[in-house]
Amino acid sequence: MLRESDLNSSPDDAIAAPPAVADSAAASDSGQDEAISEYEGFWPVLRNRNFLTLWSGQVFSQLADKVYLVLMIAIIGSQFDAPDQSISGWVSAVMVAFTIPAVLFGSLAGVYVDRWSKQAVLVLTNLLRGGLVIALPALLWLSQDWGSIRQIPVGFGLLLGVTFAVSTLTQFFAPAEQAMIPLIVKNPRLLAANSLYTTTMMASVIIGFAIGEPLLTLADTLLKSVDGGAGWGKSLLVGAGYVIAGLLLLLVRTHKDTLPEHEPPHPWDDIKDGVRYLGTKPVVRNAIVQLVLLFSVFAALAVLAVRLAEVMPALKASQFGFLLAAAGGGMAVGATLIGQFGGRLPRRSLGFTGSLGMAGALAGMAWTTQQLWPTLGLIALLGLFAALIGIPMQTTIQEQTPAAMRGKVFGLQNNVVNIALSLPLALASVAESWLGLSLVLTILGGVVASGGLLTWYSADTGDDGTVNASLTQPESDRA
Repeated sequence: MLRESDLNSSPDDAIAAPPAVADSAAASDSGQDEAISEYEGFWPVLRNRNFLTLWSGQVFSQLADKVYLVLMIAIIGSQFDAPDQSISGWVSAVMVAFTIPAVLFGSLAGVYVDRWSKQAVLVLTNLLRGGLVIALPALLWLSQDWGSIRQIPVGFGLLLGVTFAVSTLTQFFAPAEQAMIPLIVKNPRLLAANSLYTTTMMASVIIGFAIGEPLLTLADTLLKSVDGGAGWGKSLLVGAGYVIAGLLLLLVRTHKDTLPEHEPPHPWDDIKDGVRYLGTKPVVRNAIVQLVLLFSVFAALAVLAVRLAEVMPALKASQFGFLLAAAGGGMAVGATLIGQFGGRLPRRSLGFTGSLGMAGALAGMAWTTQQLWPTLGLIALLGLFAALIGIPMQTTIQEQTPAAMRGKVFGLQNNVVNIALSLPLALASVAESWLGLSLVLTILGGVVASGGLLTWYSADTGDDGTVNASLTQPESDRA
C-alpha cells in the first residue's frame, strides 16, 4: 500500500541506504565516477558496466521480440495456410493474442515488479520466453494429429497460447527494465541512458523486420541435417535470443534492488495507489500524457502508411514498410543526438520543439502524399522530433518517481499506452476514408501541437505552483 511518505518523498529518498552509503554503492556498482560536474554524452554511460550489461541484454531481447512476429508468420505460412484462404486472418489472430495481455496485465505486472527483485524478473521472463519458443516445434509436432476444434486446428490454438504467454511475460519484463535503469544509472546520466535504450528499440524494429526472414531461413538451413527439414531452426534461433538475454542479465549488479519487507501485495489497492500517486504528481502525469499522444500518433501512422504507399506511384501498398523504416531511422538519429547533446537543453524546450517539429512534419506530409522522397524525408523528421518528446519525458518519469513506486507507474504507463493505441489503430483507416489522407494528417499535427502546449504550460508545475527544475534547467546545471 502507498504510504504518505511515498507521495512526498523525492526519488532518492525512496532508497533505503543513507546518502553517503547510497552514493558510494552507486559509484562502485555502476562503474561511474562519483563526481559528475558536466554532461559528457554517451561515454560515461557506456563505461557503466552494469548498464552496458543491461543494454546488451536488451539488444538480444528486443531482436527476439521483433523476429518472433516474423517467426509466427513463417509458421502460419508453412503449417496452417491453405490455398483458398488469406493468411491475414491467421496473422490477425496472433496479433490479438499478443495484444490482449498488454491490456489485461500491464498495470498488474507493475504492482508485482515493485515487490520483486527487478533483476530476477528480467532474467526469468527472458528464460521462460526462450523456453516457450524453443518448445514450440515439439508442441506443434505432437498436436499435428489432434484435429480441429470448431474448424481451428489444435496446433494453431497452441500457437496462440504460446504467443499469449510470451506477451504476458513481456508485460512483466518491460516495467522491470524501465525501473532497473535508474537503479544503475545516476540521474544526470539518465537522458543518455534512455537515448541508448530508445535507439536500440528503434534499431531492433528496423533490423528485426529486415533481417528476420533471412535469419530464420539460415537457421532452418543449418539445422536441416538434424531435423530433416522440419523447420525447427527458426524457433531455436528466436528462443536462443531470449535465453542469451536472460543469461546476460544475470551479470547485472546493484545494491539498490531491495525487496519490501513483510507486507504482501494487494494488487487492486496497489493499482489504486499508483493512480493516486499520479494524481499528486502533475510532472509525471503530463509526461505520461505526452507519451500516450506520441504513441497514438505513431499507431495511426502505421495504419496510414499503407494508404500512403497505395497512393504513391513509386510504391506498392505492400511496400509501406519503407515509410515506417524512415520513421524508425529518424528516431534513432534523434535519440543519438539527444544522448550526446540533449543534457545541455531544458526538458521543456526539447519537448516543445519536438511537438512543433512533429506537427510541422505531419502538416508537410499532407501536401506531399504522392511524392516519395519528400514524404520519406518528412517521416524521418517526424521520427527525429518524436525522440525529442519521448526520451526526455521517459527520463522525467524515472527521475521524479520514487523507487518504491516505479513498477506501479511504469505498469500503468504501459497499460494506458496499450489501451490508447487501440483507438487510432481502429479509427485511422475509417477517418481517412471519410476525411481524406491530407486532412487526417493535418488533424494529427494539431493533436501533437496541443500536447506540446500542455507540456509547456503545465507539465513543469508542481502541486504548489512552483516550476520543476528538471524540466526548465539543462542537465549539466542540475548535476
